[in-house]
Amino acid sequence: MEIAVAGDRKPTWVVEVERTLKEADAAAEASRWQRHSIYRVPACIKDIKPKAYQPQVVSLGPFHHGDPSLAAMEDHKRRALRHLLRRTERPLEDFVAAVEAVAEQLETAYLDLGDEWRSGEAARERFLEMMIVDGCFLLEVMRTAAGKHVEDYAANDPIFSRHGVLYMVPYIRRDMLMLENQLPLLVLERLLAVETERSNVHSLVSNDDQINRMVLRFLSPSSRKPPTRSALGLHPLDVLRQSMLYGEYQARRSPGEYAPDADIIRSAVELYEAGIRFRRSRTDSLHDIRFRHGVLTMPAVAVDDTTEYMLLNMMAFERLHPGAGNDVTAYVFFMDNIIDSAKDVALLSSKGIIQNAVGSDKAVAKLFNSISKDVVLEPESALDDVHRQVNAYCRQPWNMWRANLVHTYFRSPWAFLSLAAAVFLLVMTVMQTVYTVLQFYQSDDSSAGGSSAPSPM
Repeated sequence: MEIAVAGDRKPTWVVEVERTLKEADAAAEASRWQRHSIYRVPACIKDIKPKAYQPQVVSLGPFHHGDPSLAAMEDHKRRALRHLLRRTERPLEDFVAAVEAVAEQLETAYLDLGDEWRSGEAARERFLEMMIVDGCFLLEVMRTAAGKHVEDYAANDPIFSRHGVLYMVPYIRRDMLMLENQLPLLVLERLLAVETERSNVHSLVSNDDQINRMVLRFLSPSSRKPPTRSALGLHPLDVLRQSMLYGEYQARRSPGEYAPDADIIRSAVELYEAGIRFRRSRTDSLHDIRFRHGVLTMPAVAVDDTTEYMLLNMMAFERLHPGAGNDVTAYVFFMDNIIDSAKDVALLSSKGIIQNAVGSDKAVAKLFNSISKDVVLEPESALDDVHRQVNAYCRQPWNMWRANLVHTYFRSPWAFLSLAAAVFLLVMTVMQTVYTVLQFYQSDDSSAGGSSAPSPM
């Protein structure tokens, strides 16, 4: 009897699963995942280069808040908040109310946000405090870097002075590229709305567009500005990524036009030997990679100390954010294919495609070869068509013969001299043969003419 009773009782976990089955809603789950935009980078991605995902001087958002190595910046954040409040002459309560109105959206922007930020009223207050302090700090840093309100701070301020802009702001700019260190731009939109007391509906330039431009101008002054009235970016990394992806890709050809192949594209030097020429595109968009009439057109890319961190975090965002696409990942994979050595980097640099600011061509080659490790591409990548066209061009008989000739005889001066000597000897041999044959026929004609001449009377 006891066994029967025990058998009729359902375990607690079974009851819980059955309850959630009734509450499960596919639409609600899709809406839940859609709200996330800031993620913790998994260890399987961090293994490539852990330092590329770790902020060095400032924490933004909850994931690295409280890190002892970043605690020194907290006093500077508070000072930025005080300066902004004094300048705007608005009570702090107004900013708190504006941010509190979107607190749920800000919380759901972070995937796996800890309970210490969302369980209870005290946790919610700490979360709002962090959002407001970090948001005001970002506004002040970006404005100071743009030359605004510098006079509000002391001339020897370690952050918000000309000296700080020169020596400390570059580290802050780098930390703003970390995926785990992002702040939703919705925070800046709410703060700016209170500061300016301006309605987005009646303004000529919306706060969304102003924030996008401010962030992009700070992160990359040379980047193309987003179009007017563009939607507010998810966070600074998203704004920078979108600024690199505008325009349309090369029009796709029919799948049967090129024979399917699984070959990777050859290196830049090998493509050059096959007759392909490289040219810098007119834009800096990663979509502007085209191949026409033996010319591979590519956007210019500046490679400096932050390029590796930027690309790695953008690739991590594309892997973790559904619907983001894989445009940056496909570009990095394409560059890894055509760059095998320092010679490839030197060739692309001579064409203005790579602007090397790290010094060594070998270091640039190592950069692209290392960050593409364990790259996962979608089955139909945006650059697949360019890949097929380049390979089809290289497989043409004349181009294959040309590539083999150049690779064999023109890679070193000694091989070229040997070829030149062989050609010279061949030409001399042919000329000697022709001369001998002509001399034979001339002598034969002379002897024949002498035997048939009439004898004198």
